[in-house]
Amino acid sequence: MIVVSTNIGKRETHQWKGKIAETGIFKRPIIEPIFLGIEDVENDAVVDRKYHGGIDQAVYAYSENHYEYWKKLYPHLDFNFGMFGENLTISDLDETTICVGDVYKIGNALIEVTKPREPCFKLIFRFQDEAIVKQFWDSTYSGVYFKVLQIGAVQTGDDFKLVQESSETRITIAEIYKNLSK
Repeated sequence: MIVVSTNIGKRETHQWKGKIAETGIFKRPIIEPIFLGIEDVENDAVVDRKYHGGIDQAVYAYSENHYEYWKKLYPHLDFNFGMFGENLTISDLDETTICVGDVYKIGNALIEVTKPREPCFKLIFRFQDEAIVKQFWDSTYSGVYFKVLQIGAVQTGDDFKLVQESSETRITIAEIYKNLSK
């Protein structure tokens, strides 16, 4: 697996059918490396710290492979990496095989799998369609949250390498996500 894109966003205000909210979900690819800190990605807007950022949700990654699925559902949208609010777009990231507690080396950072992302209404701002939240729940394409064990810089092209499998019971992100969506 490799880093296909590094993405950051700014705090923005958006509206959908009269609902207004501030969000950092509008992430866009950048050329420069990003710095993974203990509680978030440096220079990336984290608006709602109850659900984003913090020790167990410092970095959000999404699979490049999932984009084709969503492009078929939303062919009218102009897709770019970061579309799901991810800081890292990774090739071949697979929620059905990645497990809580697995540790990965990426750039000069070390990160540990913590949990899947639960979709929130702010995806509606990005997709301009209320159906996206249910569609996201109905897929296994949740993406993965990580905590940062060793801070460091990450850039496009870096290897995303498993360095330690969880020694506890092997529970995949997809299994946890399936139970959350019930």
